Amino acid sequence: MKKLLIGLAVIVVLVLAALVAVPYFIPVDTYKQQIAKAAREATGRDLAINGDFRLSLLPRFELEAGDVVFANAPGASQAEMAKLAQLLVRLEVLPLLTGEIAVDSFVLVEPVIHLEIDRQGRANWQFAQGPQVEPDAGETPVAAPDQEQGSGGPGLGGLSLGDVRLERGLITYHDAGSGQTQELSDINMKVSLPDLASPFGAEGSLVWNGEKLTLTIAGDSPNRLLGGETTPLKVALRSTPVSLAYDGEVTLAEVLRVVGELDLEVPSIRQLAAWTGNPIGVEGSGLGPLKIKGRVDVKDRSFAFKEAEIGLDKMTATGDFAADTGGAKPYLKGRLDIDLLDLNPYLPPPAEAAPAEQKTAQAEQHDAGPPPDWSDEPIDLSGLKAANLDFDLSVGGIRVQDLKIDRSAVKVSLKDGLLVTDLSELNLYDGKGKGKLTLDGRGKVPAVAESFNITGVAAEPLLTDASGFDRLAGTGNFDISVETRGASQRAMVKALNGRGAVTFTDGAIKGVNLAAMVRNVKSAFGAAAANEEQKTDFAELSGTFKIHNGTLRNDDMKMLNPLLRLAGAGKVDLPKRTVNYRVEPKVVGSLEGQGAKDEATGLAVPVIIEGPWHDLKYRPDLANLVGDVAKDPKKALKDIKETLKGAKGGLSDLLRGAAEEPAGEAGQEGGAKTLDPGKVLKKLFGD
Repeated sequence: MKKLLIGLAVIVVLVLAALVAVPYFIPVDTYKQQIAKAAREATGRDLAINGDFRLSLLPRFELEAGDVVFANAPGASQAEMAKLAQLLVRLEVLPLLTGEIAVDSFVLVEPVIHLEIDRQGRANWQFAQGPQVEPDAGETPVAAPDQEQGSGGPGLGGLSLGDVRLERGLITYHDAGSGQTQELSDINMKVSLPDLASPFGAEGSLVWNGEKLTLTIAGDSPNRLLGGETTPLKVALRSTPVSLAYDGEVTLAEVLRVVGELDLEVPSIRQLAAWTGNPIGVEGSGLGPLKIKGRVDVKDRSFAFKEAEIGLDKMTATGDFAADTGGAKPYLKGRLDIDLLDLNPYLPPPAEAAPAEQKTAQAEQHDAGPPPDWSDEPIDLSGLKAANLDFDLSVGGIRVQDLKIDRSAVKVSLKDGLLVTDLSELNLYDGKGKGKLTLDGRGKVPAVAESFNITGVAAEPLLTDASGFDRLAGTGNFDISVETRGASQRAMVKALNGRGAVTFTDGAIKGVNLAAMVRNVKSAFGAAAANEEQKTDFAELSGTFKIHNGTLRNDDMKMLNPLLRLAGAGKVDLPKRTVNYRVEPKVVGSLEGQGAKDEATGLAVPVIIEGPWHDLKYRPDLANLVGDVAKDPKKALKDIKETLKGAKGGLSDLLRGAAEEPAGEAGQEGGAKTLDPGKVLKKLFGD
């Protein structure tokens, strides 16, 4: 037995001696050739070690190689796919006997990697298959390892990393088909892993598009992480354009689970977009600072962002968001509460006031022709089928240019191409309302429907802020419902159908004085500057309309004034953008206003409004008026007398003053004044 042990000891010593001595007796070029041959058999490409080369097996495995070059794919823009200034590997040998790997050093110095895709879509990292070795006849093939026993490879009893570094690396990417090119330079990375049971970490940096990014990772035991246990993990990415931090737990089990706090900070969205090569071309001063903070919860293919705090420019919001991508199509659900939704920073700045000469030139150009017609560009709503959505939005206020909307709430739902926006709460300009907008992209032809009901709105500030229209004052009520379908804007306008009712009370029409119009038609249709300073008060202004195939028809427009009644009827051809409307202001002898009957006897002065939208014309309908008087002059005279008889002061004095003359001129004694109906008519319609 003693001799046997001695013999074994001698054999071990000889083997160890051989392992130490062999590398010194075998020429270095032989190693290089064998390594190059193995690389070519595995990838079909050449590998060359042009610098120093050193290999040692004991007391530890050491491999050092300099100026290593790996060839690129045929036809690639770069001759080499990868170059390496120096490779250093130091591995303890004895721990391998117990199934452990102890890496003293693994250092890559100045690695350069060129990744590219040619015009045919072939990537240079797709290698040719090496030669297949057929088993000898009668040889039993080796069975593949059971995948259920592990992750495809033998488990490691332990792993420890000493000096693991990557220094001054460079990675480039080029797509010949799209022309896209990217470069990551000055890549540095250091890994810390004493053993699989201890905390691990990594830190590094790189430069992309002229900005330096730093990355730090810190986690608990890799054994726990790789074993499917819940493991704490921290990740932080820092740079000037964007910073991102995650602090939570990760579970790498059969079902991935990530739970933790996420913190994103972007000093300027516009600068971030420009840095990534996607500059934002939309005008406006918005899209500046962005901050997002909340709790991430990922479970398999479900994602949630809870207790979110969002800050964009000067706006702040809170909410919750969730997405499930495990079904036939993604399903998104969320809630967002915004303090003040100010859209003005995201709109183009208002145009500066033009000089008088420029305004004149613009007016002449405007008068030269109509505005652009309805578009025939196809409308495609098929994108609404890409996902399903349920979202609740509430805002403390909305600002769009000068338009101010107070607290509002919107519920948005999207299912299989049908988008429904339900405005359940709307507060604006002392009024309240609700509405609904539906976009239907389920069929081949898109469809749109909307309905709004708003009451108690202060009309003048609303119309002024919304469209700069300041001609109408009063309290407004609106009830509108329309729908249409079509493949283009023009088709939708032609197919528009619906109805509506509008009522204004206790208001005024600015820029026109209907009493003056009745008194003197000539002056009423005179200088525009004079008309701008006039107004017609009313107790009620209302009307209903119907839209059929793009034509809007109104037959019951009325305005009630203590001394005037106004009725209107006509149509608006939306596809052709034209108006044909007739208004009848009627002088009456009644002081009743809102709620009064419109059958009061009086004298009507018709007004025609017609022409294209951009060039409306207004004219008195004298032909019909004279025709009505000629048909029944006695009735016309009676209407005038009844009007003057019932009116007290104001309009009565106005009309009498226009018709009375001294008795000397009228042939009566004592100079008493008398009413001449003929002269009233003469003065009423101008001299």
